[in-house]
Amino acid sequence: MVLIASMVAVGLANKDWQHGNYTGWGFNHGPYHLNETKGPNKITVGGSENWHYGFDYKQWAWKNGPFYINDTLVFKYDPPNDTTRPHSVYLFQNPWSFMKCDLSQAKMVGKPTQGGGKGFEFVLKRWQPYYFACGEHNGLHCKDGLMRFVVFPMFRGWHY
Repeated sequence: MVLIASMVAVGLANKDWQHGNYTGWGFNHGPYHLNETKGPNKITVGGSENWHYGFDYKQWAWKNGPFYINDTLVFKYDPPNDTTRPHSVYLFQNPWSFMKCDLSQAKMVGKPTQGGGKGFEFVLKRWQPYYFACGEHNGLHCKDGLMRFVVFPMFRGWHY
């Protein structure tokens, strides 16, 4: 299952595959070009929406990929106060706990107080799937609030 998910993630990372071969092996003719990102990027999770309840982060990750090893994801969210509910960032170890929003199988990597200002930063250091979610309210934000997504960073240069 993990192997299949990995292959799908890497295969779908370049969603314009139908427009030509992006391997860099001499077959990439046409108006489309290779993504020539040279170095690590800082990517704000959710873009201008930041990290909040009710936004579809799976769709955001799909539209904003591919992600690369050593890219930094920036989670921006308001610290809890009288009018703002808390948010956090959890990293799940496997797809099953992620799909169930089972926080007992996850590690908090971003506390509710860390999202303010410039945000909480997480570097994608390895070639592996990363399963992120908000763990507040016993996983409600993950289950019902769409606050979860997966990224599988590629090696920079795979698209050349």
